[in-house]
Amino acid sequence: MPSLQDQYDDAMYDFSTADYASAAAKLRAILAVDPENFDAQLSLGMAYYRQGDYAAAIAEGHKAEKLKPNEQLVHTNLSLFYMKSGDKQTAEHHGLQARISSWKGNMSAPTAAPAGDPELQIAKPSQPAIKVGEKFPDMPWKKNKPLSGGH
Repeated sequence: MPSLQDQYDDAMYDFSTADYASAAAKLRAILAVDPENFDAQLSLGMAYYRQGDYAAAIAEGHKAEKLKPNEQLVHTNLSLFYMKSGDKQTAEHHGLQARISSWKGNMSAPTAAPAGDPELQIAKPSQPAIKVGEKFPDMPWKKNKPLSGGH
């Protein structure tokens, strides 16, 4: 029996060739074995959406939301599904949730690169910093000249 990843790849191939019914069947088979498979759950909602079954798409989208409530793509999809089903207010709610999720994702601290990978290290300055002298040269144009002629 093929691995779940191979089954998912087959389902995504069907999806990419617009065979959404076959993709949905394969994604349901994956979820029967692994109900926590987020990618399959998210894709199943989109497969139903592509078939025009917005109610099923919404139901599957909410299952994906339970798996990853702060995932931007979950809320983006739900916004799309609700908009197509005619529920603009709920669509706007999920659109806002998608934006908030995107902002939260950008607020995380950058992670350090693995010590052994020189490709991922922060660039080091190539030349030593230039030391500026403590005393600057005289600037004759800044000297105050006495006013002549009593002006």
